[in-house]
Amino acid sequence: MMYLPDDLYKIPRPHNKDLVVYSGLAKSSSVSLKHEKKSGKQATKGQKQIVEENAATLSFYRNMSFGSISIYSLFCIVLWSSTTTADLVLITVSGFAQFCSYRFMTYMARAKYSETGQLLDGGIDLNMESGISEHIKDAIILISATEVLASFSRYFWLILLVIPCRLFHMLWKSILSPWFFQKSAPPSAEQEAKDDKKQRKLERRLKRQQH
Repeated sequence: MMYLPDDLYKIPRPHNKDLVVYSGLAKSSSVSLKHEKKSGKQATKGQKQIVEENAATLSFYRNMSFGSISIYSLFCIVLWSSTTTADLVLITVSGFAQFCSYRFMTYMARAKYSETGQLLDGGIDLNMESGISEHIKDAIILISATEVLASFSRYFWLILLVIPCRLFHMLWKSILSPWFFQKSAPPSAEQEAKDDKKQRKLERRLKRQQH
């Protein structure tokens, strides 16, 4: 009967440091998987959720506009003797701008339903980080803040000059600047090859016509 050496029966045990490393890797992998699942859930937003969030957003900015106009109107009533025609014109114009902005947001967030009442399209998400809705919301916030501040001093109406300046900056950046300073791009290799072929064909035709 053969006997094997005792060393073969000994199973090497991992050191404590290796156990710590292995456990740390397992925890980090599980955390990363959980984070990926959460981020995947957050990235996909259902149409019903978009409708609910849009309704809350519209309600918030509608209340903001009504609140700022009410505060300014209250100050005008209390201090009616010092209220001028310019004050009334400015509050009318700013209120009209708020109304138009709100109506445009309502148009963007309009949902579509089927004949059976099933939701087909939740409309444009008004809470997107980039988009025209962000600029509209910023305009409503700026106008509302200006109306409240203008209750204390007429000079705060000058803050509204930021809006046309911002519009001109966006127009210049997206349309005017590329149109004025556009540079003709160099022709690509494919375009040059096509031009050479056309030139050769034209020369051949001319030679045939001469003969």
